[in-house]
Amino acid sequence: MDEGMQQFQQSLIELEIEAEHLLLARNQVIENDKERNGNREALTALRKRAKTTKTSIKFPFESIMKDIGKSGSKNVPLVKEICGTCGNHDEKEKTWMMFPGSDVFACIPFHAAHTILDKDQERLEYEAKKLQSYVKEKTLLISEKGVLADKISPGVLRSLVTLTDKPKQGGESRQERGGKVKLARSIKLSILS
Repeated sequence: MDEGMQQFQQSLIELEIEAEHLLLARNQVIENDKERNGNREALTALRKRAKTTKTSIKFPFESIMKDIGKSGSKNVPLVKEICGTCGNHDEKEKTWMMFPGSDVFACIPFHAAHTILDKDQERLEYEAKKLQSYVKEKTLLISEKGVLADKISPGVLRSLVTLTDKPKQGGESRQERGGKVKLARSIKLSILS
């Protein structure tokens, strides 16, 4: 084989490896989302059982101010820790839980069950963000090699991949929103053509 053909073959091999990594990462994102949804459903079920919501539990400061006049003895703590999920529910009540990644059920205290789920949810959200950035990176890399150029131009794909969500500092003016709509339409038209 001549040198040009070997370079072409090598670039195809590298491209296939990158595409394989991209597909694996996308599959992992899907699996991660399924697990996150399951955790969220379990946490919602625990909140319903405890008859609480994320915002129904008052801050400890409110209970301190209410209890300051009542606490005559020094044995009563000024600050009463109130769990956002447990609320006034009996935190020692036994709850059946299946541990993540296994088929083992265990009967553990209510507070421990939702604490485990909360920590697992935080870990899954961190992994989801990490995987999404990895997918963006691989997509951009494949685009720069020119594979997606026949469907989406590399410039448009680069602008789509590098978009980041920023919190709004203030209200947008009508002119700013109009500019964003025009940009979105132009991107859509360039993708379709």
